[in-house]
Amino acid sequence: MMQSLCGIGRTCLRQQLPRARLVLRQSHFLSAVRRWNSTGGRWYWKSPPRHNGLLLATAAGLSPLAFVQLSEKDNGGTEQTAEGRMLQASRDEIKKEVSSDIHGFRRFRDHIIVFVDLYIWEPICTGLRFLHLVVIFVPVMVSVPAIWVGRRDPKRGGERSGTLWWYSFLVKSMERAGPAFIKLGQWAASRSDIFPTEMCEIMSQLHSDAPAHSLYQTKRIIRRAFDGRPFEEIFEEFDEKPLGVGAIAQVYKAKLKHDLAAPGDSDLEERPNLRKNVRKNVDTLIKSTPQRVPSSYVAIKVLHPGVERIVRRDLRIMGFFASVLNAIPTIEWLSLPDEVEQFGEMMRLQLDLRIEAANLTIFRRKFKDRTTAWFPYPYTEFTTRQVLVEEFAQGIPLSDFMENGGGIFQQEIADEGLDAFLRMLLLDNFIHADLHPGNIMVRFYQSSKPHLPFSKHHGEDPKTQPDVTEQVLARLRPYRHKKDTKAWEAELEKIDREGFRPQLIFIDTGLVTELNATNRRNFLDLFKAVAEFDGYKAGLLMCERCRQPDAVIEKEIFALKMQHLVLGVKSRTLALGNMKIGDILNEVLGMVRSHHVRMEGDFVNVVISILLLEGIGRSLNPDIDLLSSALPILRQLGAQSGSGMLRQGDFSMLKVWAGLEARKFLQASIEDVERCVKYDLLSPNV
Repeated sequence: MMQSLCGIGRTCLRQQLPRARLVLRQSHFLSAVRRWNSTGGRWYWKSPPRHNGLLLATAAGLSPLAFVQLSEKDNGGTEQTAEGRMLQASRDEIKKEVSSDIHGFRRFRDHIIVFVDLYIWEPICTGLRFLHLVVIFVPVMVSVPAIWVGRRDPKRGGERSGTLWWYSFLVKSMERAGPAFIKLGQWAASRSDIFPTEMCEIMSQLHSDAPAHSLYQTKRIIRRAFDGRPFEEIFEEFDEKPLGVGAIAQVYKAKLKHDLAAPGDSDLEERPNLRKNVRKNVDTLIKSTPQRVPSSYVAIKVLHPGVERIVRRDLRIMGFFASVLNAIPTIEWLSLPDEVEQFGEMMRLQLDLRIEAANLTIFRRKFKDRTTAWFPYPYTEFTTRQVLVEEFAQGIPLSDFMENGGGIFQQEIADEGLDAFLRMLLLDNFIHADLHPGNIMVRFYQSSKPHLPFSKHHGEDPKTQPDVTEQVLARLRPYRHKKDTKAWEAELEKIDREGFRPQLIFIDTGLVTELNATNRRNFLDLFKAVAEFDGYKAGLLMCERCRQPDAVIEKEIFALKMQHLVLGVKSRTLALGNMKIGDILNEVLGMVRSHHVRMEGDFVNVVISILLLEGIGRSLNPDIDLLSSALPILRQLGAQSGSGMLRQGDFSMLKVWAGLEARKFLQASIEDVERCVKYDLLSPNV
């Protein structure tokens, strides 16, 4: 009842005084424009409509291309990252402030409205939201003693049955609490350096039960993104049932009108010349370059109305309780206020869909000449804070291949996934931070034909060619959920005989990981210590450069454990079997948690991504070797920046490179000797 009255009152206030909705800080952005123009650059703006001398913040703003330009700005050795700059621009854009071009009574009135909204209405609504959360989480707090009840299960990390029940109860409560708490649980599932392993495992099963918002609201938001164009003039087809409903947004499939659809990969096209044409033909012959057929089908992500306001209030409440809990000495090492701040940044990044469009654009440019992975084309001209329009990813989820098997393609799919990730990590320092099987699609393609002047294929328009990719996927879809592995693998073998190759498509790029100057320097120092097999030094570095060095328990023992672990890795480096990097990293995370070594979130994101990718790879190909997969990329890194590393006296990467080359050579030699002995080839009986 109270919530209903609160909603009615808020609606009345908004209808009576719509201009109270914040106004852009014009002087800030105009000075930014002047600075950018003075350096020869160019900002991309969406022109805001004028309304009685006011700039409405909901309609005005930077386009996604401006966010791309922010991301491409050189960090200059500072603590800034691309995502940090984009997030700051997004936050500056919605600061509540009265426009400077309003004077007299109207200015006074708008100041009053902004004051009431910020300092009276918002606190009241936040208080009511707090009472709602109290009703949800008080039973969870009352049931805490259950964690000491029950027998320990050795198969579940030695946790008691009561503890496992309480974890599940906590997950159900977080699902009922709304989008911010669902995302909080999913984030906690990735922080096995802080929380118990079994708790992270149960948290990873957290899913959204959020109801879909109405089609009317969807159409209203989409029309606004397309400058008020009637819905019927935007789409030829629009599936009114969402493909998926998440905690923050829901996704639809549609087909754009011909005049709105992008002509293939227009964002990656360059002016043709002889050198590029020769290189393209060589790549086509050597790399089996995919043949692209343009499609006007798009995926449209629409934020739930009001979700940003709800998340903002929940973050305030989380921050308050984090500060209270941080006063307890036994959990001070967790630095909960910092964790809530980091989680809040992650949430805000996902609440501005222009940032996801910018990330897609950056990934597409970095993978333009790579065949291992593909990213959908973002329609930046139609993307706003609330709407993302991108090319529909035609593919089958990787989870289906993990469930049914990859058949003849399983090794190729696993290798392509690891290759793409290692390139993000080692070459680009721009890593997809939400890599799970649902965000990776598999499609099949036929190789492009060389572009020769007098060939019969010269001048063919890709738009007139049949979409063979969709035809192949249509053949596989009937077997996805039939549990008929033999039929699935038989169809994959047919596809292979017809000359098709697999390619991975990465979606949902709202979150990326990028190491800033300090974290990258720490990463390289740690990498150097591990490369020299100095585990003791690596352990001390982790303790000294963590967030709270004073909170670390028994630094010497932690460093000795790291030394023991690294020496174990050294003894197995040249062994014939493949080393499971995931097991090693899991052991490190366990040590970090028990010794209260607070790692930076970026480090943990990288570690979790490695764990996920190696787990996915091994489920498809049990013999996959992460170190061998890294070797070609280290060669490329050495070719690109080897001279610079030598000038700086940094031999760590070169040592790893040389060690892996030696390991590969010795492994091949051992395999050759074993084969000769097995088949009596050393001294055959004649």
